[in-house]
Amino acid sequence: MLTVQIDPSITSVIPTFKLGLISYHSIVISDSPQMLKGRLQFFQETLQMELDEKELTEFPGVKEWREVFKTLKIDPSKYRPSHEALLRRIKKGNFLPSLPSAVDLNTFFSLQYQVPFGIYDRTKLKGNLSVKLGQEGDSYEGVNGRYNDMKGKLITTDQLGPFGSPIVDSKRTSVSELTTSAIQLIYLKPSMEVAEAEQLVQAVASMFTQVHGGEVLQASVINS
Repeated sequence: MLTVQIDPSITSVIPTFKLGLISYHSIVISDSPQMLKGRLQFFQETLQMELDEKELTEFPGVKEWREVFKTLKIDPSKYRPSHEALLRRIKKGNFLPSLPSAVDLNTFFSLQYQVPFGIYDRTKLKGNLSVKLGQEGDSYEGVNGRYNDMKGKLITTDQLGPFGSPIVDSKRTSVSELTTSAIQLIYLKPSMEVAEAEQLVQAVASMFTQVHGGEVLQASVINS
């Protein structure tokens, strides 16, 4: 069973910091089925209308994760949580193109629950995971195609180094249509009660396997 440790540098200032962890096996990733494409497109259109009438900071998940970043001394106006970045694109009418099914579904979840999600190829990870603040030299090529200096930012690492963040994930551990085992991380709202977080994790795991088949090896909430 994979373990994830949350570093004391985080829990000392955010005692209720928590993550959702789901491990999938024997999944099949492909072009997104029409059902998922249609649902994601409709959801983006609905959100765009909602965003015409309210500020981003009126979304509870945006507001809370901005506060998390500020508490960790990360400037949320310079380094945006990934779900806020998605909402900003949608507000401008720059809808997200369809990508492999696991990525599209991850995007849908992130918009639905208003928190950052990460999905990673299990075979590209080595050892157990740690969530901490980046140190000097922590960096990676992101899925955005750019070099990302992760010093001082919230990162997830394995034995090979940093690979994920609620800001942007690395290319090293990205999923593709060749991926058959995956790890999903959910950067939950710290204010969420554990029981509610557990329900969210189970709902995500259920929908993911409905689309991709396979089995859930692990679905849990990690907290301090």
